[in-house]
Amino acid sequence: MTNPELFVGIDVSQARLDVALHPSGETFHVTNDEGGFELLCTRLAALSPTLIVCEATGGMERPVVLASTLAHLPIAVVNARQVRNFARATGQLAKTDRLDALILAHFAQAVRPEVRLVRDEQIRHLEALAVRRRQIVTMLTAERNRLGATHDQGVRIHIEHLIAHLQTLRKDLDRELLDAVQAHPATQHRFELLCSAPGIGPVVALTLLSALPELGMLSRGQVAGLVGVAPLNRDSGRMRGRRTTWGGRAEVRTALYMATTVAVRHNPTIKAHYEQLVARGKPKMVALIACLRKFVVHLNAMIRADEPWRDQPGVAMKPDESVGSIS
Repeated sequence: MTNPELFVGIDVSQARLDVALHPSGETFHVTNDEGGFELLCTRLAALSPTLIVCEATGGMERPVVLASTLAHLPIAVVNARQVRNFARATGQLAKTDRLDALILAHFAQAVRPEVRLVRDEQIRHLEALAVRRRQIVTMLTAERNRLGATHDQGVRIHIEHLIAHLQTLRKDLDRELLDAVQAHPATQHRFELLCSAPGIGPVVALTLLSALPELGMLSRGQVAGLVGVAPLNRDSGRMRGRRTTWGGRAEVRTALYMATTVAVRHNPTIKAHYEQLVARGKPKMVALIACLRKFVVHLNAMIRADEPWRDQPGVAMKPDESVGSIS
């Protein structure tokens, strides 16, 4: 007889991890620290679970995901909204840490999300630096807005000092990011390939390296879906709704959006595609998102082929590159 499948849900909070097993319904908890991770991995390894699921919680889930992956346990990270919708669909309206863990275990059995592959230490370091840089840029924007909103000279001086300090921190992080890239020849090579594309600068290239390490290993549909620019149907019966894009990795999409706004002016391939769409009557925003999708598909192919960017002006849009609207 084959062993019955076992599914595990882990609800992550700041102090502890609530763990539930499905279909047995057994629950337990461990501390959210190295000792707790070791205890959890030892216990789960003995059970040989089919799949473990936890929610994305703003990065708080990363240590336990890394520990589980290094222990060769199959773990997947899922969107909290998906799990909450699943809970409502199954009639579970109450919400506690224990109940959330049980719902996650049931979700693992019913949906079976894809197991997350661990990123190597260098990519994790790049990602941490890139996240911190985005945080500094966000703080800089907030302080500049405050500077424009105040007329008190004493407060303005204080804000100006803080802006100067944040600008220094941003420059330091830029230097650390480039040093981290140059320390590894393979990563440096990928960085140079990305920067060969008109519209892709060092910041966007670093974002792609850290937040989209799968680039070059996916199909055109997969990479568009991962970034969140794949048009999705909204049809029902005789109604044919407008195709829209949503989901995906927001930080990658934001960086590529800014790169695409440059590319539609200075990249012959993307510029030609944009002008074709606008000439056909597509709204400019829809055309821009379609160009973003084309851009990331070309970048994916470029990295896979290990070749620098080659302009292809006038290339007709492929049948599966139909456009929708952004939401």
